Amino acid sequence: MSAGEFASLNLGLAVEDEPRRVLANHELLAREAGAPVAFGRQVHGAAVVEVDQPPSGGRPTVGTGDALVTRRRDLALGVVVADCVPVLLADPGRGVVGTAHAGRAGLVAGVVESVVEAMRAKGALELRAVVGPSICGRCYEVPAALREEVEAAVPGTASTTSWGTPALDLPAGVVSRLRAAGVGQVERLGICTFTDERFFSHRRWGADGSRRGRFAGVVRLA
Repeated sequence: MSAGEFASLNLGLAVEDEPRRVLANHELLAREAGAPVAFGRQVHGAAVVEVDQPPSGGRPTVGTGDALVTRRRDLALGVVVADCVPVLLADPGRGVVGTAHAGRAGLVAGVVESVVEAMRAKGALELRAVVGPSICGRCYEVPAALREEVEAAVPGTASTTSWGTPALDLPAGVVSRLRAAGVGQVERLGICTFTDERFFSHRRWGADGSRRGRFAGVVRLA
């Protein structure tokens, strides 16, 4: 329902799109998911929100946190991104799903470990995860000192851009943390939001002047 430079299913309420159009997009998403879709107010941290009720009051957020978990089958969980890593997790056999918003700060803070721990506290044993579209290690340029700082905290994230400058590979870091946490099945989609124009990209906005909308990853117990 979004128009102009946002013309698509923009799901970000903290951008310059018209809120009524964004909420209409959320209604379309809920219709597609077959259930209300709950989102956290993401702050690049590691807090987990346990979702026991659907969103209310016409707003999709259910609390402040970069990870969500639920056992309910009548709602879905979502994570909005535009270069950060969307992580979707499930143990369908035991009826637990979760999401994580893994940007650089959240990854270092331990959001991946936090959501896995919270899901296990709800009975999950055999977790599987999908690591969705995000900026890749060949495009996410950072200062050299920052690359070394993050690599020290999350080994395997240090990278180099395609043009030869220091970079971070956040999806690789997420995969490493998932496996270290004992998640047995991890699928990395390998789609770069910076280069694939199907997706919103915060970094690409700075490069070509496009608006910073948000897309989402969604998971639901069927």
